[in-house]
Amino acid sequence: MTHTNESIPVGMLTGKVLFITGASRGIGAAAAQLFASQGASVVLAARNTAALDTLVAQIRDEGGTADAVAMDLSDRTSIRAAVDRVEHLHGRLDGAFNNGGVNQQDVGPLDTTSDDDIDEQFAVNFRSHWVAMVSEAALMRRTGGGAIVNTSSIGSRRAVPPLPAYGAMKRALNSLTETAAVTWAPQGIRVNGITPGGTATEMMEEWEAKTPGIIAANNAASPIGRMATALEVAEVAGFLLSNRASAVTGAIVPVDGGAGA
Repeated sequence: MTHTNESIPVGMLTGKVLFITGASRGIGAAAAQLFASQGASVVLAARNTAALDTLVAQIRDEGGTADAVAMDLSDRTSIRAAVDRVEHLHGRLDGAFNNGGVNQQDVGPLDTTSDDDIDEQFAVNFRSHWVAMVSEAALMRRTGGGAIVNTSSIGSRRAVPPLPAYGAMKRALNSLTETAAVTWAPQGIRVNGITPGGTATEMMEEWEAKTPGIIAANNAASPIGRMATALEVAEVAGFLLSNRASAVTGAIVPVDGGAGA
């Protein structure tokens, strides 16, 4: 007997409502396209709404479900409003990929790192995740739980003399991720982190412009001899947000081609 639904592909994220920050470029944009192709309804957040609108149109043209919301990671009210928008659109939240971030404005030793740079790193690369996670978890609890993935960095695992504030905030994010995982596990909310190494994104190109040779150095330090692609990093986040990772929480997963091994 032939069943009518045999030809309908079921993706790893089918039926899930997923929220992605920093979705206008790089890993976030790759995740938006991947998650939608795997059956998720995605809500994309970033400051660059023009880029988001283009991405949303592309996903919809390919038969996916996507919406965009403007969000400033340095503004707590903006973050909470973006999560509220997810509730307005879908009435639920099954997963969140807190991927947005910012590089240091100045590259150099901690002695020369400006107060403004430290403050921005704290606001965008640490506090924004805290605020987002609390709002996301509150919405997830209403429908029985969910999963959160935070983008950290290989720089959270080692000394980072050129980017001391960036590395410090990413290490703090790892601690927050682990604490949230233990705190919220009884409520059915899983929380994990990923630590990408060198990844072929616009942020890496910006770092290269400030520190010529950094891409070559990353490639040389990687056992696989190259940087990861944005899609390769997004694939790991997608797995952690899926039901296939139902027993994984409190993990900080390297996606660095073995550079941290």
